[in-house]
Amino acid sequence: QVQLLESGGDTVQSGGSLRLSCEASGFTSTYPFNTYCVGWFRQGPGLEREGIANIDIDGSVDYAPSVKGRFFASRDNAKSTIYLQMNVLKPEDTAMYYCAADLLRSDYDPRVQESFGYWGQGTQVTVSS
Repeated sequence: QVQLLESGGDTVQSGGSLRLSCEASGFTSTYPFNTYCVGWFRQGPGLEREGIANIDIDGSVDYAPSVKGRFFASRDNAKSTIYLQMNVLKPEDTAMYYCAADLLRSDYDPRVQESFGYWGQGTQVTVSS
C-alpha cells in the first residue's frame, strides 16, 4: 500500500520561504516510485482543494498560474521523496498542503484531485501579513 507523509509546514511571514517534503513508501518492484506521477495540492479555509504542481515520471513539472514563478516542485526518485520549495509566500497561500501520487494513464488530467488515489494527511502552511 502506497503511503505518503508530508512535512515542513509552518507559520511564516509574508515574503518568506518554506520547503515542504513528501516521503513516499509502499511501492512494488513492478511499479516503483519512479513510475508514479506525483502532485501537490492545497486547500485554503473555505476553499476547494486545488492542484498547484504536478511532476510527471520524466521529471517535467506543470504549475498552477497562482504559484508559477514562486513555487518549485521536484522529485528525488532515489529517496522516493518529492519537494515543494515555496518562495515569496503570500497570505493567500495559507492552506493545508497535500501530496498525491498515482499511476496515471495518458488521458488522466494530473491537475485534478480525482486523478490521484494516494494522498498524504497534509501539512499546514500559514502565512501572516
